[in-house]
Amino acid sequence: MLDKGYYRPTKRSRELRADMTPAERKLWGHLSARKLAGVRFNTQFPIGGFICDFVSRGAKLVIEVDGGQHDWQAKADAARTRYIEAQGYRVIRFWNNDVLERTEGVVMEIERVLAEMPSPDPSRRREGGSKS
Repeated sequence: MLDKGYYRPTKRSRELRADMTPAERKLWGHLSARKLAGVRFNTQFPIGGFICDFVSRGAKLVIEVDGGQHDWQAKADAARTRYIEAQGYRVIRFWNNDVLERTEGVVMEIERVLAEMPSPDPSRRREGGSKS
């Protein structure tokens, strides 16, 4: 097996996919099957040694849905965010209660963030290059 220099928690990812929180399940209903802006998301996807709630590899966006425990682990979350951002991703976070009680607002914010991000696969013409 190829050594990636870190532990990739694939088995744990599968377990978490099968046991999503109600907030994660609700948001996944909006993100799955390219429902949001045609962007593909994976759920419980590992980046390095961390498992991220939702990841769009194409858009380089990570969405975290945080419960109350994240209030007391803010330093660990900040270190995790710095690592993921160093891998080229943008990280956005929402509280569980926001996802459950203000779902449309959360979805609109994700759409806004996606619209601000550069195209992951820009055409040569848009970048000013010529087609040969």
